[in-house]
Amino acid sequence: MNKEILTDDTKKLIKRLDPALTFIPFISIMVLCALFIKSPQGSAVVLEHIRSFLSDSLSAFYILVGFGAFLVSLYIAFSKYGHIKLGNYEKPQFSFFAWGSMMFTAGLAADILFYSICEWILYAKESRISDLGDMQTWASTYPLFHWGPIPWSFYLILACAFGFMLHVKKCKRQRYSEACRPIIGKSADGLLGRLIDLTAVFALIAGTSTTFSLATPLLSSAVSRIFKIAQSSTLTVLLLVIICIIYTVCAYFGLKGVEIMASSCTYIFFILLLYILIGGGKTRYIIETGISSIGTLADNFITLATYTDSSRQNGFVQSWTVFYWAYWIVWCVATPFFIGSISRGRTLKQTVLGGYIFGLSGTFTSFIILGNYGLGLEILDNVNITGFYEKTQDIYKTILFIFDKLPFTNIALILLILAMIAFYATTFDSLTIVAASYSYNDLNFDEIPDKRVKLFWAVLLILFPIALIFSGKSMENLQTVSIIAAFPVGIILILIVAGFFKDASSYLKNISDSSDISKKSNKQS
Repeated sequence: MNKEILTDDTKKLIKRLDPALTFIPFISIMVLCALFIKSPQGSAVVLEHIRSFLSDSLSAFYILVGFGAFLVSLYIAFSKYGHIKLGNYEKPQFSFFAWGSMMFTAGLAADILFYSICEWILYAKESRISDLGDMQTWASTYPLFHWGPIPWSFYLILACAFGFMLHVKKCKRQRYSEACRPIIGKSADGLLGRLIDLTAVFALIAGTSTTFSLATPLLSSAVSRIFKIAQSSTLTVLLLVIICIIYTVCAYFGLKGVEIMASSCTYIFFILLLYILIGGGKTRYIIETGISSIGTLADNFITLATYTDSSRQNGFVQSWTVFYWAYWIVWCVATPFFIGSISRGRTLKQTVLGGYIFGLSGTFTSFIILGNYGLGLEILDNVNITGFYEKTQDIYKTILFIFDKLPFTNIALILLILAMIAFYATTFDSLTIVAASYSYNDLNFDEIPDKRVKLFWAVLLILFPIALIFSGKSMENLQTVSIIAAFPVGIILILIVAGFFKDASSYLKNISDSSDISKKSNKQS
């Protein structure tokens, strides 16, 4: 009897799922993976040509989308749209700290730790930095710009659009195509809508794989150093499996599991920062350089946001700023859905400003402490960190070289390991929930995806990075694929925002008309 019930239940679930959006992106990614493994050099050449075209010829597109997103986020917050409440609930679904922790951790993954430590090293010797001034000022300022208001605005404007779609319109199709419906109309149900959704899911898989490929080698290196284990592909795979198990368990138990993991991640993260801030012996330098870099960013924000290097004197904006904007745009496929879904009970103004408060405070604190510690070693103690990197061409060894300068290095590395695992788990359990929602033909705004679907996506999101570990050059190729995927996603982003304003304007007009009718009725009575 139980078997029959289970079978009927499974059949009902299958009928609710969209097989195309579930399997086509996966098959496409695996085909690309096979091509990368078979011909890594040939694939790299083709992808690099495409990437060069997008980052060089179309760099103005990314710059305009970035600056425009920031301006739109402020307009949403401080205009009539900011008063729109996401849902008819008296109280927010989560506490302010839990809500902010989930937003911060879901939006960054372990990349924040990786880049916080090393980004200043990667372009400290760039001519753009020397042209602007000294390395201390600009190598500490540019990371705050690349992880500051503009990238977070990508998340927040879409979080408003998706939150409005989920909690106000109560749409049952939680997809990009549905968010574009106010602009493309019935085409959302046709080929155009299908292409939009397939692009989104493809970008999601490519983006998550990029994140794993960036920071996992650092995690593996730290574990190897602590436990005296030889660093190998097997060790990296084992770590990915452990992370998969953690975030699968969290995602299996829904948003409550995500909330607990996000809070734990935040605590571990700030313990690591405090250890380096206080124990590293560079407290004064870190704080003062951080204050100066925030001031430099504020003073030069518009200039940095609109800098295009039209004469191509240094190529910095094409190599770095365009790369980061594209990288954040790719992550817009899932993270804003998650932020929008957990913002029920809050206004759009609270969503935007809360996102900036938690997002910027977290990223700025991380880059100021982790980045300026290494910069302080270079500037004050004459530790040739940039020279070490130029000599080894290994950023992961360079990061461990920095950690070797801390007292009780192993304690710092253990905190780094725990923080990275927690970040990975928190980010990917939230992505699992969003990806699982994408697989449904329709899903109520307050309905949680079936646990079996979440389990499928939890395993799927980890399989591709594991396969890529053994493909060498293919990891770099996939990073390029995620940058390429950002271009169509950027166009879709514009459609979604336009659709939001169209729907939100109609919503506010209807409320206003209803209010006028109510007032007239009261007067007549």
